[in-house]
Amino acid sequence: MANLLVDDRDLEFVLYEQLKIDEFCEHELFQEHSKEIFDMVLNEARKLAVNEIMPTNIPGDREGCVIKDKDVKVPESYHKIWKLFVEGGWLAISEPPEIGGQGMPSIMGIACNEYFIAANMAFIMFPGLTHGSAGLIEEYGTPEQKEKYMERMFSGEWTGTMCLTEPQAGTDVGAIKTTAKKNPDGTYSITGSKIFISAGSHDLTDNIIHPVLARIEGAPEGTKGISIFIVPKYRVNDDGSLGEFNDVNVGTIEHKMGIHGSPTCVLNFGEDGKCIGELLGEENKGMRVMFQMMNEARIGVGLQALGVGSTSYLHGLKYAKERIQGPDIRNFGNASAPKVPIIQHPDVRRMLMFMKSVTEGLRSLLYFAIYCVDKVKISTDEKEKEKWQGFLELLTPIVKSYGSDMAFRVSEVAMQVHGGYGYTMEYPIDQFMRDLKITSIYEGANGIQALDLIGRKLGMKKGKVFMGLVKEINSLIDKESGNEALSAPIASLKESLNAVSEVAMFFGTKGLEDFEIPVLYAAPFLELMGDMVVGWQLIWQATIAHKKLDALFSEKGANTPEEQQALINDNRNAAYYSGKIHVAKFFANMILTLSPGKAQVIKNASKAALEISEVSFASA
Repeated sequence: MANLLVDDRDLEFVLYEQLKIDEFCEHELFQEHSKEIFDMVLNEARKLAVNEIMPTNIPGDREGCVIKDKDVKVPESYHKIWKLFVEGGWLAISEPPEIGGQGMPSIMGIACNEYFIAANMAFIMFPGLTHGSAGLIEEYGTPEQKEKYMERMFSGEWTGTMCLTEPQAGTDVGAIKTTAKKNPDGTYSITGSKIFISAGSHDLTDNIIHPVLARIEGAPEGTKGISIFIVPKYRVNDDGSLGEFNDVNVGTIEHKMGIHGSPTCVLNFGEDGKCIGELLGEENKGMRVMFQMMNEARIGVGLQALGVGSTSYLHGLKYAKERIQGPDIRNFGNASAPKVPIIQHPDVRRMLMFMKSVTEGLRSLLYFAIYCVDKVKISTDEKEKEKWQGFLELLTPIVKSYGSDMAFRVSEVAMQVHGGYGYTMEYPIDQFMRDLKITSIYEGANGIQALDLIGRKLGMKKGKVFMGLVKEINSLIDKESGNEALSAPIASLKESLNAVSEVAMFFGTKGLEDFEIPVLYAAPFLELMGDMVVGWQLIWQATIAHKKLDALFSEKGANTPEEQQALINDNRNAAYYSGKIHVAKFFANMILTLSPGKAQVIKNASKAALEISEVSFASA
């Protein structure tokens, strides 16, 4: 079966030629691994995704999830692939061996999961949430809780969720009403309802472990009084066997635009007064605990967007190569001219280049963010750890927000390439768009990510982290200043970086005079910075590709433009490297050149959106 999920060559370029992750194997933490092992794992992930998971995507979407006998039934095909997934150890691939993991670098887990998400985003939400909730117990649980819950979650015997949202408390988490009453034995009786709980109930596993935010009776108002509790669907006996039902009931499952194979549930805790939870971490410290999972989830949402965006692009590319329509533009007036594949039409080329550049740029940015996670793990110098951790935190809202917005545009453009057929269910593009849209909404809507960027991340360590990233990007610009082949995109990157820096400084001064301005323009700023950091990644890649291509030309004796083009046409590596250079030029010209204008919009500081009367928005 053809791989229309992820561009293998591009994934390998990012891992080995750009980030050089095989060098991780020189460090004690990963010394049991090698590039050969990484390649083998990636190949197995690809086979599982293409041969087993991908065929369930469309049927799972059509079948959906239903409530039957007071519980949720997932698409029937999910049972087989869940078994294959957990037996393969994919859920804990980057966890330490002592807790059942394979000890791989985090970036390898991300690379494998890009294949899995592209194959079936709705299905991969089950292990994704399970990994995040098990990670909370790994970090904050007692030894007894780890033994009781964590190992069975990482093995896939049980699954997990994340229970934050309530009807009256979406983004405003501090307004939650779920309560916890302490019992004499140290447990807590949980009462309340949660909505929008992904994989909240299902028949894939015998038990589901819910991390639940609740307020202990008498706790302070707002987020300062929130605690987090481990609430299993079925209680667990001392010997590890399942006990009685824990009064966690499914109210309903949502009827959604997309991700139909993932049950989004209303969960009612303690309807009969019999729901028991265990405190995770300290009382009133629940938000600190949950933020670990939320930050992991935000990167995970960026990966969801990338995976579905990737398969959208590859389906669009395949269609453009196969769809015969119209003559070559140079023969447009010739009625007898042969019809050509639409990939030969300039406007289709423009759309394909947009999808290719955005997909490859998002992949590079997201993988770089997770590369930072691994650099923190292996660094022994505290300043180095601080640097990489800072980059990760600064880039997280951009990975989530910019990634989800731009990947959705990729799916939209892929539908446009398909024309009318893309709007039908004959092709999977409509499902890709429907599945993708949620990524800009959940795990902190994108407007919240923008506020996080300007309100917390830009000012981290008094701006030191942001300036460190600026320095990192400037070092590439300075290093490649003499590269004539890439002079135009490098100049555009410099302009874009300057534009971002100017707005950051503008916020620092204007925000003191009028705090509404940074808040009003937070989302446009995140887009501006997203353009810049993706452009940085693509131009970084292009500098590598340029050197590799020159080496190939020299090796093959291709000295003239004609000989070089012939080599590009015949040699897959030459074609790939040439494509990398063209992608950087395209993105720089089409996107980065807009940065000064986008920055000026923000610096104009127009408050028209705030000054308009509410009654003026519509006459009715």
